[in-house]
Amino acid sequence: MHGVHVSPDPDLVTYWLADQIDERGYGLRGDTWHVMDALAAAGRPTWFRLGDRDLAMCLIRTELLRAGGRLTDAHAAVVEALGVRARVLPMSDEPVATLVRHNGRVLPFQEYMIVEQAAPPVEDVALEGIQRASPSGDVLAALAAATLIVLGPSNPVISIGPILALPGMREALAGATAPVVALSPFVGGHSVKGPSEHFCAWAGIETSAGGIAQAYAGVIDGLVADEPLDGLPSRVTDTLMPDVAGMRRVARVVLELGDALVSADPSGPR
Repeated sequence: MHGVHVSPDPDLVTYWLADQIDERGYGLRGDTWHVMDALAAAGRPTWFRLGDRDLAMCLIRTELLRAGGRLTDAHAAVVEALGVRARVLPMSDEPVATLVRHNGRVLPFQEYMIVEQAAPPVEDVALEGIQRASPSGDVLAALAAATLIVLGPSNPVISIGPILALPGMREALAGATAPVVALSPFVGGHSVKGPSEHFCAWAGIETSAGGIAQAYAGVIDGLVADEPLDGLPSRVTDTLMPDVAGMRRVARVVLELGDALVSADPSGPR
């Protein structure tokens, strides 16, 4: 987009860790829009808007990719530029594009989200390039060394789904020594924001703790949700996270379930 390589999810994870996320939940806080304004004045399309600082981070990544670098290393430069100490790893160094069929048209995911405003119906989802991609060695090493693996409360179809669809990823998660805990994205049977319900309706995933447990069957060892669940170790809590205090409260419950799973089977691999 605009001549740069954009990696929205790795960027947002990085911006959150840098404590620089903006009030919308994406982009950098306090960013300016001079480049987008200039493009608009020149009659160029600006439906995909990048703030000036956000664009600078994409330029850092793009420069390294054009020099032949891996996406993993190119995004690591963004992480370093923002002073984040944690590693933020894309799932793969090979490109995978999410395509959505909507009203009979196949659209890139971001165009569906922004131009079409994520409106129903979702008629199909395709992951272009997924069979040619694989988890990076960095990802596999991180999973092997982890003491707890958490699937965050993101859209199970188009956020977590592409990661799990990556050849070898489910096997790596299922074979990990660490317990795998998922956090349900649903509050009171509904998504808090975004089009998760449209995508779940297409995929046949019930918007409940049971639906998430079934979607991640064979991968997760436990689930944190706002409703009881039978057949899988779980914790029930208020999963709404309106502020940092709410995030910390839910994170503690996730960590407690992880500790309980380790205590229940401290001998090693599952």
